[in-house]
Amino acid sequence: METKKIALQVGGMTCAACSSRVERGILKIDGVDKVNVNLATGKASIEFNPERANEFTFINAITNMGYEVKAEKITLPVGGMTCAACSSRVERTLNKMDGVLKASVNIATEKATVEYLPDKTGITDLKNTITSIGYYIKEEEAPEKIAEEDEDTKKVKAARNRLIIAWAFTGPMTLLMLLMWLVHIHALHLYHHWIMFILATPVVFWAGHQTNRSAIKGLMHLSPSMDALIFLGVFASYLIAIASFFIDIPSFAMPAAMIMAFHLIGRYLETMARGRASQAIKKLLKLEAKSARLLIDGKEVEVPIEKVQVGDTMVIKPGEKIATDGIVVKGTSSVDESMATGESMPVEKKDGDEVIGSTINQQGLIHVKATKIGKDTFLSNVIKMVEECQGTKVPIQEFADRVTFYFVPVVISIAVVTFASWLIFPAFFTNIAAWAQDYLPWVNPSLGIIPLSLFASITVLVIACPCALGLATPTALMVGSGMGAEKGVLIRHGEAIQTLQDVKAIVFDKTGTITSGKPGVTDIVPCNGFDRNEILRIAGSVEAGSEHPLGQAIVNETKRKRFTLYDLKDFQSITGQGVEGKVNGHDVKVGNPKLMLQAQVPIEPMKDLLEKLEDEAKTVMLIAVDNKLAGLIAVADTLKADSVDAIRELNSMGFETVMITGDNKRTGDAIAKRVGIERVLAEVMPGDKVEEIKRLQDRLGMVAMVGDGINDAPALTQANVGIAIGTGTDIAIESSDITLVRGQLSAVISAIKLSSNTFKKIKQNLFWAFFYNLIAIPVAVMGLLHPIIGMTAMAISSLFVVTNSLMLKKSDIEPNYKNQC
Repeated sequence: METKKIALQVGGMTCAACSSRVERGILKIDGVDKVNVNLATGKASIEFNPERANEFTFINAITNMGYEVKAEKITLPVGGMTCAACSSRVERTLNKMDGVLKASVNIATEKATVEYLPDKTGITDLKNTITSIGYYIKEEEAPEKIAEEDEDTKKVKAARNRLIIAWAFTGPMTLLMLLMWLVHIHALHLYHHWIMFILATPVVFWAGHQTNRSAIKGLMHLSPSMDALIFLGVFASYLIAIASFFIDIPSFAMPAAMIMAFHLIGRYLETMARGRASQAIKKLLKLEAKSARLLIDGKEVEVPIEKVQVGDTMVIKPGEKIATDGIVVKGTSSVDESMATGESMPVEKKDGDEVIGSTINQQGLIHVKATKIGKDTFLSNVIKMVEECQGTKVPIQEFADRVTFYFVPVVISIAVVTFASWLIFPAFFTNIAAWAQDYLPWVNPSLGIIPLSLFASITVLVIACPCALGLATPTALMVGSGMGAEKGVLIRHGEAIQTLQDVKAIVFDKTGTITSGKPGVTDIVPCNGFDRNEILRIAGSVEAGSEHPLGQAIVNETKRKRFTLYDLKDFQSITGQGVEGKVNGHDVKVGNPKLMLQAQVPIEPMKDLLEKLEDEAKTVMLIAVDNKLAGLIAVADTLKADSVDAIRELNSMGFETVMITGDNKRTGDAIAKRVGIERVLAEVMPGDKVEEIKRLQDRLGMVAMVGDGINDAPALTQANVGIAIGTGTDIAIESSDITLVRGQLSAVISAIKLSSNTFKKIKQNLFWAFFYNLIAIPVAVMGLLHPIIGMTAMAISSLFVVTNSLMLKKSDIEPNYKNQC
């Protein structure tokens, strides 16, 4: 049974312990094969067997764990309903749709309100479903999308409001404490416990409401999160403040408020930083066109983008955005494709050329026939790839995940042990405190053993930071994949970032990768009494049935010379050898020497010329008519502009470069020599590429494969890292780990540099997260840190990880030769 994928937006996760808990909870559900919960994006990516589980299973499980699944909500104006039976039918049909969580239709208002998962369905799908059962969407009303405010903006606003409330009360507490140190006011000293307690209460319960609720949920489900550590630290301090009214111990009201207030500062800064880290997808979404100008019955009509259908002709004026993917059917222009490829130079477009939706038409007026709409467009696929990458894990993260799962319970245990140890071994700890008081002004051994033990255990709770561990990988992956999308490097699997670090060899397919893939005829040599124009016409007539680039080069040459092709019958393509068919009653074969040898056609008269042309990196096709050699046609493919420079730089980076081709060894060696590749695998049939990759893996270790992603799919999958390279809207991405949009080999260097820089950031983040906790917790156990300092350090730790990931945006991933004068 084929597995399905779903991505759910999970709300209520505040730290790595939360995401780890959700992940393990979903993994326990019968039918789930793989799950990854990304704290940074708040998404749960799930692969499952649809016969044993569905989205409702996961939603219920997540809800039962104390979190929520966020869906989109839309109101559609439905026309054609005449009675309650109509609205009931529309409602039932919508509720049966894959991805629809709840649909309700009101006959009085003639509106359908639908909650749905945007990863599974969309507005166009909902409209089409309603239309398919005989109703329609009212033209005069546009769909009303509910809750349009950006989710990250809402989170930042909420975090800021909680922060303002906390400091509205904590600020006066700080001023009062300062005033008491500077000036002796009898009333203030008399009632300061009460004043501090009253001011601390709204900070703990009002500003800290979300933290407390999250903590209590986690504790009730025996899966405490970082919020639980803050909650326990704050409430321990708050309870001590209450006890101070009845027994002679210091009041901890101010530490309770300060811990919560500093925690909320950290949450606010972290929320803002996370929002900046997720800007890539937002930028891509903003690029989508909102409307299109269609040519209908000779008139230009502007319509919403949702109404554009495949086959519609769009009119694109200079300076306008191309609404969706299509083909130019009239006019010429230059198009700015930088949003897709990262290249600033405009690309010339003429009749028959593909254009990418959301790119900018710069000069001429062009008519474009829409070929892809909605989720099938290039931009939608890019967004999907970036989201997929952010929903995957880098292998190095697995250890951090295991640590995170046990982190909070272990810290709570350490806090309990710390409290008990101070009571059992007071002399040992007070001696340390006495030594430290000369250097650390907040250490006061005269407070008494109980307040000191409480201080130490509370500090342990609030200084520990599982968030830094949980954010280390996802934030770097989020920034890296987004940066790649802007530069035309689409990372589909996060694992590829780590795997690329161990790659020893890079294998390049020749045609369409090292060369342009657009060969042209260079030589036509007849023999045995045939005419050169006649053999071109005969060969072109047979190759008209083929889609191979070399065959198309011959067909294009006949078109250029305006030859009329003969009728073709009994066409057959012979893999790795050539083509054959009947032309004017004659059996015609066009192909390599293997085809001629199999048909017992003697080629000796042209063998020397054939070898000479092959030494010039030309592919030679022999033509036989009725098993008699008629001549040869040589075709040459041009190198891509940057192939030589790119391969030279890859060699200097320490990679072994290999070329794989179906061409004969002479042609392969000639091309390889020109670009600087030493190892050539020639005369490799498409079906044998996988075996060649396996042999290279056995000899050299990890191998990356770069191909056009169309006929190289099995080899790309076999390679440790598959890199698909191409241009236009039809790049095959399913078989690759990384897709390069701009079609130049320089993009391979950019991909390697981006992966290397991203992986460095991941390692830096993980080192900092582990180092911080390994140092901070023991120091807190010794009683050498104040809880407020501990809380500040914890906030800085998370912020450092996110900020360090954002620094990735400043890294240079362009090839070195492009930066040289």
